[in-house]
Amino acid sequence: DKTKMQYFGGIIKEENMRMNKHVETILQAGLMDRQDIRMNMKPVHVHDLLNDVLDNFILRLQENGGSVKLLLNAKNDSINADDAHIANLVSNLIDNAIKYAKEKEPLQLKITTHATTKHLVIQFEDNGIGMSKETTKRIFEKFYRAHTGNIHNVKGFGLGMSYVKTIADAHKAKVRVESILGKGSIFTIKQCQVETQL
Repeated sequence: DKTKMQYFGGIIKEENMRMNKHVETILQAGLMDRQDIRMNMKPVHVHDLLNDVLDNFILRLQENGGSVKLLLNAKNDSINADDAHIANLVSNLIDNAIKYAKEKEPLQLKITTHATTKHLVIQFEDNGIGMSKETTKRIFEKFYRAHTGNIHNVKGFGLGMSYVKTIADAHKAKVRVESILGKGSIFTIKQCQVETQL
């Protein structure tokens, strides 16, 4: 079926590009301590970026019966940002939600945006396993891995959330997490400056 081949071929190509970006991310993690990450800042439409990144996760979500609800309420979604790094930041947060979903309850991820007079706010809310207070305090530390009880299939270097914090800081944005163990987590990104809509 040519249509299916084109569809899956497109996904493979996108995933390959994403993996290349992840390799770059890991290499750049070595530069984090020196705060030497290079930024290519330009106006970015966050809603388009969210949709593009989500496309790469559709198959993984479908495999596990998960779903994503997008509530893009911000009238002005344009920010001054490095689109590759912001896409990786979003990708890390979605990937985390999938990794830490409950075993017997399909992931329900809600991504919302809204704008205040000076900020764009993006929230990622899930119904996953959640985190302890100790983990929420340390989640953005480099190489920190949360104790996940009997969950053995979660792989990673403990760099994802540290990268999220570093990129948020580089964009003069704030990132915070609220979580209840056994109920889920909410990650909030608050971008300091919203560019005028083009």
